[in-house]
Amino acid sequence: MAAPAYVEVAAMTGTVVWRVTRVVLLLLFGAFFLLPMLALLDFSTTDLISGDRTLAPWRTVTEDPAVTAAIRTSLELALITVVGMVVLLVPTMIWVRLRVPWATRLVEFLCLLPITIPALVIVVGLTNVYAWVDYLVGDSPLTLGFIYVVLVLPFSYRAIDASLSAIDSVTLAEAARSLGAGWFTVIVRVILPNIVPGVLGAAFVSIALVLGEFTIASLLHFDTLPVVLVLLQKSDANAATAAALGSIIFAAALLVGLSLFDRRRSTVGGNS
Repeated sequence: MAAPAYVEVAAMTGTVVWRVTRVVLLLLFGAFFLLPMLALLDFSTTDLISGDRTLAPWRTVTEDPAVTAAIRTSLELALITVVGMVVLLVPTMIWVRLRVPWATRLVEFLCLLPITIPALVIVVGLTNVYAWVDYLVGDSPLTLGFIYVVLVLPFSYRAIDASLSAIDSVTLAEAARSLGAGWFTVIVRVILPNIVPGVLGAAFVSIALVLGEFTIASLLHFDTLPVVLVLLQKSDANAATAAALGSIIFAAALLVGLSLFDRRRSTVGGNS
């Protein structure tokens, strides 16, 4: 009887140790992420001359026309990039996996290629192309969406590929086809709902990249949020810090929102 009791005590001890370790690790990770944000909040609400607390930098972020225009431009670019990435990448990956699996390595190579090319080289190579783009559609910062769709391919590909690998897409497609579904129905109504977590992850990565990309936008002389923040830092460091903290909070809130959406969707699907 001693051996089972010893095993039970050891299991309980291991469970307690694991719970304590998990709490400690969560606290450490929380401090690692929250302390820099608290420092940003402290700096953005401190008057550098008098040392008093002030919300003037935050009002600058919401009232300065250049900053608000840059925020609107970056959000529009994020939307364009996400839509372009989903329309281009998701049907292609599903079609390749179902119909031409031998081309999987080729598509993977093409999608991962942009991560191996420095942003400066990409800008130099696309300068002449953008001269024609500006001539056809005008000198708009939204044309950066073409480049950003290419830049997010390596990260989006991995997220979507992980979701596709977790399901038996071939069996699902064959079952749907045997019931008379066309390829559009197979892709949109059968495969896509099963890879929503991967698509959401790819969308979040795309938005984060657009909100943080500086090199290409600055070299092409477009005023996106990162470019305006760098320019604003030279004249008003507090306002630049407030805008940077606001973008971090927005990205974090977006990540939480996507996670809650995916969890709610999984719960509803499980109940049904």
